[in-house]
Amino acid sequence: MDMKSIETFLSTTAIDLAIKILAAIAFWIIGRWLIGKVVNLMQAAMNRNAVDPTLTKYLGNIVAIALNIALVLGILGYFGIQTTSFAAMLAGAGVAIGAAWSGMLGNFAAGAFMLILRPFKVGDFISAGGMVGTVKELGLFGTTIVTPDNVHTIVGNGKIFSDTIQNFSVNSVRRVERTAQLANGVDPLDAIARLKAAVAQIPNVVAEPAPEVNLLDFQLQGPVISVRPYTHTDHYWQVYFDTNEAIARVGKEAGWPVPAVTQIHKVTPAA
Repeated sequence: MDMKSIETFLSTTAIDLAIKILAAIAFWIIGRWLIGKVVNLMQAAMNRNAVDPTLTKYLGNIVAIALNIALVLGILGYFGIQTTSFAAMLAGAGVAIGAAWSGMLGNFAAGAFMLILRPFKVGDFISAGGMVGTVKELGLFGTTIVTPDNVHTIVGNGKIFSDTIQNFSVNSVRRVERTAQLANGVDPLDAIARLKAAVAQIPNVVAEPAPEVNLLDFQLQGPVISVRPYTHTDHYWQVYFDTNEAIARVGKEAGWPVPAVTQIHKVTPAA
């Protein structure tokens, strides 16, 4: 190739190619910026209309992915690449990827079904997929849960949807389960009256339904009293620990002895 041919190539093809590359980069940067703006505007509109944050986030992710695919196809079309052929190739690749990543697609489908059935929303305290905590985000493939000890945990949507889901935030109140072991000789009816009065004074314990304090069982150590106050799930652990303290305080003030197992001696008859 002589110098004249090289100059002709540089002055035509190479320059055109460089312009197209620069234009493609500009399209990508501007397109990404516009996609971000569109998604943010859509989510802001949904938030103004009090749409559930879980649905808002999920739809925002789907729209962002769809617009990014459209942007890539548009850039390829600008370069003169037949997008129909590319789409066919993408579909074929999708089948192969789908077979290899069936678990990921299952998580995606489970996330879509959870949006329809709505077993929980962002901010709910749940037990699902072997984890207990507050829902922070429902993503395309996984749900982010923050456990009570503040651990950021991501669980696959498929695992959550196929397992038992407990939502502690749906009902207005939740029952705290505690017991008080009394010693032999302590009057259980007097203990019930004292514990009812003490539990009713605990902050955030609701009056309706009223706290349940009942004679639960009999052990060798003595009677067992069940102590069950009700509270909103946001105050569950505060009421849980305050109930323990109330039981200990009532026992100390009443002078109840420490429970101990009564030894039963078997008398062997004389020969």
